[in-house]
Amino acid sequence: MRVVELIRRKRDSQELSSEEIGTLVAGYTRGEIPDYQMSAFLMAALLRGLNGAETAALTEAMLHSGQVLDFSDMPGRKVDKHSTGGVGDKTSIVIAPIAAAGGLRVPMISGRGLGHTGGTLDKLESIPGFNVNLSLAEFRRVLEECGCALIGQTAEIAPADKKLYALRDVTGTVEHASLICASIMSKKMAEGIDALVLDVKTGSGAFMKKKEDAAFLAELMVDTGRRMGKQVVALLTNMDQPLGRTAGNAMEIAECIEVLNGGGPEDLRELCLVLAAWMFVLGGSAKSVEEGKKIAAGLIASGKAKEKFREIVRLQGGDVGVVDDPRRLPQAADRIEIPSPSDGYITGTQCEQLGIACVVLGGGREKKEDSVDPGVGLEFHKRIGAAVRRGEPLCTIHYNSDARLEEARRLVETAYGIGARPPATLPPLVSRVIGA
Repeated sequence: MRVVELIRRKRDSQELSSEEIGTLVAGYTRGEIPDYQMSAFLMAALLRGLNGAETAALTEAMLHSGQVLDFSDMPGRKVDKHSTGGVGDKTSIVIAPIAAAGGLRVPMISGRGLGHTGGTLDKLESIPGFNVNLSLAEFRRVLEECGCALIGQTAEIAPADKKLYALRDVTGTVEHASLICASIMSKKMAEGIDALVLDVKTGSGAFMKKKEDAAFLAELMVDTGRRMGKQVVALLTNMDQPLGRTAGNAMEIAECIEVLNGGGPEDLRELCLVLAAWMFVLGGSAKSVEEGKKIAAGLIASGKAKEKFREIVRLQGGDVGVVDDPRRLPQAADRIEIPSPSDGYITGTQCEQLGIACVVLGGGREKKEDSVDPGVGLEFHKRIGAAVRRGEPLCTIHYNSDARLEEARRLVETAYGIGARPPATLPPLVSRVIGA
């Protein structure tokens, strides 16, 4: 099979077979197809598109480039959740212990921060000693013992995705729904799950700014998952402002503990309950979302979800003392408040800009090799629609480096829109459910 012929056919908008796509992926993963040819194919795919069958074939080929986990010998349904990323999006750290406490098995393979969005692994690593780099044998042991394990992608899981993503990152082919879908779903399907709940963000702080683009990606991922024999549902959720009150690794862990204690900000708590409810529905533990929400709320109220989180932290080598005393988490040495420049109402936020400010402080990576400062971040005091008076704090910056502060401060100061009247309407937290 001549690779150049496959590139030409995709360039000319022709459909490739699953065998042809599988040959491309396998050859590239083995190093038999050079970067320049795969780059040409990716650009052709981006410009001409991949249909549903081709997207599923690409996902399947990437999935089977490595090891596919099998947990069928373990009792209970295996259900996971994935978010496309946003600012302050910390729901996985709350939802995983809730679902496990409710009897589901949650084999969660998560990622690190990407661009302006935070990463579940970076947040978990702010807990002293927490090990996200478990071997697959250790992953299985923790999952068997407590019903949940949270790790990063290993060398055995979808190696084609890791190699292809690095190429996409330097060839301008990241932002394409089919390629995003194949990247996400190949890793998720490798987890050995029965069902998957997707949280697809849309708005100024999401990768998909337009709701129609987010809906297309959600529909594509649901369709791809179903073609592969899995139950999948996707929720379109709002990311026009940060989720919860904080962005920053240790600060977000503290906020998750607050939710597991029965408190926390209303938007974060509500979204966690809804996502956990869908996990219970797909896992067969609830007949409706409302029933699932009651189960999730009950597991928080009884303390069972918090105890499950403590168990996860212990089994993955973390300091369990942080569960009862979040002050043991890393904290920034300094803080400064950003005041409102005028009276009025918060009319909107440049949410991505707030995420970039957190990265600038050291809470994320500007380059792949950068280390992450777990203690820095942003604390948000005002949400869209709230009244504000001149001089009242909009946000508090938690920082360790004076050199990093000035740029972060400028980004935060210019991220808030203030007007004479509040917005007439506010977008719902969850705007649509796809695949229900």
